[in-house]
Amino acid sequence: MPLTAGAIRKMRADKKRAKVNLAIKTAFKKAVSGVRKKPTKKNLEKVFSKLDLATKKGVIKKNKAARLKSRLASRIK
Repeated sequence: MPLTAGAIRKMRADKKRAKVNLAIKTAFKKAVSGVRKKPTKKNLEKVFSKLDLATKKGVIKKNKAARLKSRLASRIK
């Protein structure tokens, strides 16, 4: 357990961030699997926005988002 007040606050903040990050991660993973099952242009747009949000929030890296976008877009063609 953390001993200092700052460490206690940090642990509390980390728990909150972990919940938010998990929600963002599951949202884009569901969206990606949806496009893989049913590749449509509308679904692709939703996935792109979810991936951009996850990248902006720092949940995934920029290149991973670009790689996923590229692979999903090639399924539409």
